[in-house]
Amino acid sequence: MNRDNMVKSVSRALDIIAILGTKQQGLGVTEIANQMDINKSSVYRILSTLVQYGYVEQNQETDRYKLGYKFLEISSKLLESIDLRTEARPFLKELEEETTEVIHLVVYDQGEVVYIEKLEGNQLLRMHSKVGKRAPMHCTSVGKAILAHLPIQVVLNILDQKGMPVHTDKTITNQEEFLQELSKVREVGFALDLEENESGITCIAVPIFDHLGNIIAAISISGPTIRMTDERLEQLSQRMIQVGQQISARLGYENKISWL
Repeated sequence: MNRDNMVKSVSRALDIIAILGTKQQGLGVTEIANQMDINKSSVYRILSTLVQYGYVEQNQETDRYKLGYKFLEISSKLLESIDLRTEARPFLKELEEETTEVIHLVVYDQGEVVYIEKLEGNQLLRMHSKVGKRAPMHCTSVGKAILAHLPIQVVLNILDQKGMPVHTDKTITNQEEFLQELSKVREVGFALDLEENESGITCIAVPIFDHLGNIIAAISISGPTIRMTDERLEQLSQRMIQVGQQISARLGYENKISWL
């Protein structure tokens, strides 16, 4: 490819990114081609490249494309502009003040979770998590909370692609057992990480839904297992479910399921 064609491809890719940035629901190849007045095959090739590098993602059910969360890793301005983070932060602050523990907000991206907010709490707790970092789904409470509300075929694809590597001696590595765990999460409304990702750390998480009822994120409370007793987890679960519903409502979700 000569220099002129390379520049033209980059220009078109940036134009596509700009167009997708204006449509939260995403766009199909034909819609993008019509807006740019170029052929669909060119649009598809550019989109495929952007998907490969994580800058664009495709909804497997609708075939529509939208911006990917890869941008969060390279742009703090994008991070600050995300409505989810803005709407969720006051509720996360409340949880931090009430519990004094570490609070996380994550989104789902390409079979992993991405931390987009972390409040440190008032307790001294060392964790691997930080804003912009990715984490596996099978051994984190936030990952389980999201997986429990994704289509089963999507879940199986993620488990096949990412595997279920051991992080601690308590990590669930049996697929059948894990699917049963997700069924329980759907039933009770919250997910637990019982030292499955980091030894000595227990977490509880709940899902966040958008105005279409799609699972888009999860929030969690993390603390030392010595403090996160069964009794405390039971108390926190009801509060977490409440906050999860409140954040989802702020995003336009009309709750049709009540775990309270």
